[in-house]
Amino acid sequence: MGESLACYSLAMPCLRWIGPAGRGRLFPIYKSITTLGAAGGNDITLEARGAAPYHAQVVFDGRDFALDEVDPVAEIQVNGKRKRRARLSHNDHVHLGEAELVFSLLEEAEAPGQSPVRGEDVAQAELTGIRKLYQFSERLLVTRDVQNLLEALLDGAIEATGADKGFVVLLRDGRPEVRAARNLRQENIPDAVRQLSDSIVARVVESRRPLIVADAVNEPSFKGSASVMNLRVCSVLCAPLIQGGDLSGLIYLGNDRVAHLFDPRGLDLLSVFAGLASLVLQNALLLETLRSDNAELEKKLKSQRFGEIIGSCPSMLEVFRKVQKVAPTDISVLITGETGTGKELIAREIHQRSSRRDGPFVVINCGAIPENLMESELFGHVRGSFTGAVATRPGKFQVADKGTLFLDEIGELPLALQVKLLRALQERVVTKVGDSKPERVDIRVIAATNRELEEEIRKGAFREDLYYRLNVVNIFLPPIRERADDVLVLARYLLQKYAAEMGSAVRGFTPNALIAVRKYDWPGNVRQLENRIKKALVLCDKTLVGPEDLDLHPDTLQAIAPLDKAKEDFQRRYILEVLERNNGNRTKTARDLGVDPRTIFRYLEKEGGPPPGGGGEED
Repeated sequence: MGESLACYSLAMPCLRWIGPAGRGRLFPIYKSITTLGAAGGNDITLEARGAAPYHAQVVFDGRDFALDEVDPVAEIQVNGKRKRRARLSHNDHVHLGEAELVFSLLEEAEAPGQSPVRGEDVAQAELTGIRKLYQFSERLLVTRDVQNLLEALLDGAIEATGADKGFVVLLRDGRPEVRAARNLRQENIPDAVRQLSDSIVARVVESRRPLIVADAVNEPSFKGSASVMNLRVCSVLCAPLIQGGDLSGLIYLGNDRVAHLFDPRGLDLLSVFAGLASLVLQNALLLETLRSDNAELEKKLKSQRFGEIIGSCPSMLEVFRKVQKVAPTDISVLITGETGTGKELIAREIHQRSSRRDGPFVVINCGAIPENLMESELFGHVRGSFTGAVATRPGKFQVADKGTLFLDEIGELPLALQVKLLRALQERVVTKVGDSKPERVDIRVIAATNRELEEEIRKGAFREDLYYRLNVVNIFLPPIRERADDVLVLARYLLQKYAAEMGSAVRGFTPNALIAVRKYDWPGNVRQLENRIKKALVLCDKTLVGPEDLDLHPDTLQAIAPLDKAKEDFQRRYILEVLERNNGNRTKTARDLGVDPRTIFRYLEKEGGPPPGGGGEED
C-alpha cells in the first residue's frame, strides 16, 4: 500500500520522447507554460532534425493542456494531423520535426526516486531563473549598446518567467516610450505600443512598485480599463527601473493566453533583473545621449561652419557674406569687435579664400612690441643700425611679400609710426631702419582693433588718413552674448576638441552647465569660454562638466533687471546712438526720434558729459 502511494506521488502530466534520437526520455509538465525547441533556453530541449529553436509550448490554463505554436514556420503534428494549436489528451502523439513524443496525463516513474518530484522541479525552475539572471549579468559586463542591453534583458526575463512577450518602457520627459519589445522567439515585436496596457503601466509609474496581475480581465481594479479589455490581457508582471532614486522606466512581461501564470517568485526574479539593468542602463543611456549629442553637434558644425569659424546667427551670416565678397580682392579690411571675438580667425579665412592663399600669412601684434622696436619689426633693419642690431634682418612687410600682413590691435600703434605705415600702404614701398634703399613689397593688409578708432581720431590718438586707408571695408564681429545659441555649439565644439587633445575622460556638459553657459555674458568672448573649458577639462573628475567646473556660480550670472529699468537702459543707449550719428546735434536727434528736445537734455545730464560728436544746436 505504501509502495503504491509512493508511486502515485510521482504520477504527473508528462511528455515521453519515443523517437530514435531521445527514446525513453521523460519530461514532467509542472509549469503553466512549458517551452519546447532546439535552443538551450527551452524547458524541453529537442535535439532532433527539423526542430526550430523555439518550436512550441504546452500551456496549462488550470483545467486543460494545449499545444501552441511559437514559431509560425515550424511544423507541428498531433496524431498525424498538422496543427497550429491543439488541446492535448492522454496518449496523444506529437511530432515536432523528427522528435516524436507522447503526452500522458498520469505518467508514473518506473521506480521510486527515478522521476523528479514536484518540489524538486520547482527548485529546478528557480535554478533556471537564477542561471538566466547570471547569463544576463555577464552580458551586461560586455555590452555597452543600449538596444542590445534592452534586448538581452527582455530575452532573459521572458525565458526565466514563462512570459511570451516583454517590453522595456523608458520615460522621456515624463512620457513613456517603448524602447524594446521582444517575443519568446527572441524577435522584435512590431507596433509594440498597441500591445501594452496603459492602465497597468500607469499603475506602476504612479506607485513605483512591482506589480503582478494574475487575470487582468477579471480583476476588479482593471475590469473597467479599455486597454485591458481590448487586449484581453491575462497575466502580467511589471517592475520599475529606478536610477538614483528616480523612476526611469519599467519592464513589462505578459501572456495573453494563460491566466494565473506568474507567481511571487517570478515577480522577485523580474525585480532583480530590473535592479541589475538599472545599474548598467544609467551609464549606457548617458553614453547614448552623449553619442546623440555628438552626432547632433557634428551635424550643426557642418551647417554652421565657415572654415574654422562657427556661427549661424544673422550677424555672423552677415560677416561670412562680407568675407566671401572681399576675399578674392586685394582691398584693405578693418576687422572690429571686442577682444576675444576671433578677429584673427576672420583674417586667416580672408587670406585662405584669396588668390594669395599660397603665400605667407604674417601676424604682428601692434600692442605687444615696445615702441622703440616696432619700426624694426615692421620694416626690418640693417646691421649696426642700432645697439643690438648684429645682423641685417627683414621686417614683417618683407616677410609677407606675395601674401597677407595682419596688423592686430592697430589702435595701439604710436602716432610716429602711423605716418610711416601710411606711406608704406600707399606706395607699397618700405625702407629698413638704418638703410636708404627702398624695397617694393606686394602685400595685402588686414587690420584689427577692439578700440573705437573714430573716438581715437577725435582725441588725436589715431590718424584719420590712416583710418580711411585701412577701413575700406569694415567687418564687425559681434560678442558671443549677442549670438543666440552659437555659444552652445561653440562650447560643445571646444570641449570635444580639447578633450581629444588632452585625453580627458570628460564627454559633455550637464544640463545646468549648458543653461549657465547660455546665460553668462562672457565679457572675454570666445577666448574666455575656451580658457574656462580647458581649465574644466584639467580639473574635472567627472565625465560631465558642471557649472561649478566652469566657475559659473549663480552670483556670476547677470542679475535680472526690472522691466522699467531695462526699458530705460535701452532708451538711453538708443538715444545716445542716434545722437552720435547726428554728430551731437540735439535738435535734429529730437526731431528724428519724435520727442521733445528736453528729453535729449535729460539723458545727456544723466550721462554727465558733453554730447557725442561735439556738435550743438542746428542753426
